[in-house]
Amino acid sequence: MSEGDSIGESVHGKPSVVYRFFTRLGQIYQSWLDKSTPYTAVRWVVTLGLSFIYMIRVYLLQGWYIVTYALGIYHLNLFIAFLSPKVDPSLMEDSDDGPSLPTKQNEEFRPFIRRLPEFKFWHSATKGILVAMICTFFEAFNVPVFWPILVMYFIMLFCITMKRQIKHMVKYRYIPFTHGKRKYKGKEDMGKTFAS
Repeated sequence: MSEGDSIGESVHGKPSVVYRFFTRLGQIYQSWLDKSTPYTAVRWVVTLGLSFIYMIRVYLLQGWYIVTYALGIYHLNLFIAFLSPKVDPSLMEDSDDGPSLPTKQNEEFRPFIRRLPEFKFWHSATKGILVAMICTFFEAFNVPVFWPILVMYFIMLFCITMKRQIKHMVKYRYIPFTHGKRKYKGKEDMGKTFAS
C-alpha cells in the first residue's frame, strides 16, 4: 500500500482538510444530539412542527404523494419497533435462557426494554421527515398517483399492523408504556414512639 491510500489521509500522512471538516461536522452534530437528550417534549414538539410544515408543503404543492406514503410507512415501521420488546417473547417461550417478561403477579419486576429506544425513534423519525422534505424539491420524486388509494391503503395497513401488534401484546402480557417499578406505601404512621 502506498502513502495516502488509507481513508482520510493526505500524501504526507496527515488527515486531509475534507476529512477533518466532516469529522468536525460530525462531532458538532453529535454534541447537539447529546445536549437535546434530556428534553424529550421539546424534541417531539420540534418533530411535530417539522411534520406539520412538511404536510403544508405537500398540500400547497399538490404533489409528492408517493414520498408522503413512503414516509408514513417508514414512521409506521419505527412505531412498531418502538412498541415491540427487545427480546420477542414468542421466541423465548421454549427456551429458558435470557430475560423474560413476568407472567404472574408474584414474579420479579422486569422493566420493558424496547427494540427501538425513544431517542432513536425520535432521531430516525426526524431524519425521515427531513429527507422527505428534501425530496419535495426534486421533480423526479413527484410521481403522479391517485392519492386517495394511497391513503386508503395506508389506513388499511396501519389497522392490520396495529391489530397484530395489540394481539401480540395481549398474548404475551406486556405493556410498552410502563413508568418504572410500583411503589408501595407502608403502614400509616400513628405518631406513637417506642419507649426503650
